[in-house]
Amino acid sequence: MISKEDIVKKLKEVIDPELGFDIVSLGMISEIKIEDKKVFIKIIPTTPLCPYLPLLIELIEKKIKELNLEPIVEIDFENQWSLDRIDPEIRKKLFI
Repeated sequence: MISKEDIVKKLKEVIDPELGFDIVSLGMISEIKIEDKKVFIKIIPTTPLCPYLPLLIELIEKKIKELNLEPIVEIDFENQWSLDRIDPEIRKKLFI
């Protein structure tokens, strides 16, 4: 059975083309739910009009399909992305 950790590991393969780091470490994933063969993922864009959002959603879907699961990706409009969401080690690399 696929675990949430397996999903997170796969999502870490999705790199934000602008920042060059994975979307998990950047704090862009706000929710992951697994129900049978479906994986529900909520993504928070780094900016409201993120030009890469369609690409990131496509890449997320591709990675989840590699696990033979059905991805359902939604944009999280309830939460806002902020620098505080970034993994501390990545934050150091971005702001040195």
